[in-house]
Amino acid sequence: MPTYDYECSQCDNKWEEFQSIKAKPLRKCPACGKLKAKRVIGAGAGIIFKGSGFYQTDYRSSSYKKAAEADSKAQSESSKPKSDNSDSSKKSSSSDS
Repeated sequence: MPTYDYECSQCDNKWEEFQSIKAKPLRKCPACGKLKAKRVIGAGAGIIFKGSGFYQTDYRSSSYKKAAEADSKAQSESSKPKSDNSDSSKKSSSSDS
């Protein structure tokens, strides 16, 4: 059930009311008792996912997932250090002693 924002045009009282979607809007102000209350459009609360298993990438398209996988492979290959000179440096350091 959503929470609705109300405002009284008589006394400028503002309040929230927890109501069913099917419920009719309130007309009576709880502060002044006049029938001048109107439902106003509120900012809302947005959706909050609680618990494990909700990730930004859960509902991505398969083409996006393939492109992301290719990018991650390319990055991992380019970040590997080249070890071509590691054997020669060991030989030179042992011959120096």
